Amino acid sequence: MKILVTGVNGQLGHDVVRALSGRGHLVVGSDRAEAYAGPADGSPVPAAQYRPMDITDGEAVRKVIGEIRPDAVIHCAAWTDVDGAEENREQASAVNAGGTKHIAQAVRALDARMMYISTDYVFDGQGERPWKPEDRPCRPLNVYGRTKLEGEKAVSSLLNQFFIVRTAWAFGLGGKNFVQTMIRAGQTRDAVRVVRDQIGTPTYTLDLARLLADMIETDRYGCYHATNEGGYISWYDFCCEIYRQVGLKTKVLPVTTSEYGLSKAVRPLNSRLDKSKLVRAGFEPLPAWQDAVHRYLKEAEWL
Repeated sequence: MKILVTGVNGQLGHDVVRALSGRGHLVVGSDRAEAYAGPADGSPVPAAQYRPMDITDGEAVRKVIGEIRPDAVIHCAAWTDVDGAEENREQASAVNAGGTKHIAQAVRALDARMMYISTDYVFDGQGERPWKPEDRPCRPLNVYGRTKLEGEKAVSSLLNQFFIVRTAWAFGLGGKNFVQTMIRAGQTRDAVRVVRDQIGTPTYTLDLARLLADMIETDRYGCYHATNEGGYISWYDFCCEIYRQVGLKTKVLPVTTSEYGLSKAVRPLNSRLDKSKLVRAGFEPLPAWQDAVHRYLKEAEWL
């Protein structure tokens, strides 16, 4: 298949290109920058397979996608700065809602298939029951969640051949992530404060990319949830495991979200995602998050 991947300068988009290219697909990567600027890990997107595209420009999207004529689009590009979205609402909406709609419209014109990467933030984060793909998104707590939900609505209303894949707590090469941030903090501080009342599961983008490649090769369309396996944990638990694997002796102090008090955007307390639909649909789940952390640390040369 010829597959267009948006957001290839980010950690997930980059890994998706790696996964698809390794299977022999003709992959075209795109992002806003004029040239590829993703992770320099020895597997950059070849210049001939990179097309700059500003997804907030509807005409540009129609032109680029119309020229590429992909069989499928995996839409990884997004405004992911959750706190920044609170102060830049129009820009976040232009990317997450407007940009996604532009892509869906272009995909519909080609009768192609589309995969949209979404988030647990489309839910209100209440309760303790894991969110199922069939649950109706409700009352997102922040601008990021609301704009990502608008993107979901654009895809589901315009297309029949689509995947919506919600994920959470992503970490990988080529972007700021919790693992990287906490290691650097632990190298310079005697103690760190980490929230213990936000519960979810981490997602290694390399593992998620494999799953997305598996999915786009099928016609098992619909909404799915995907994170690594290994159980539901808090950010505090996540940090403790990172430090254990790296060998840092930094003290980790558990605090509540209200005690932490540094975020501009309200975060959901319940980020548990029910991933059982993946198995029912015949897809291989992601490995345990503990193993994923170990592999990431080696890839990022922390070990």
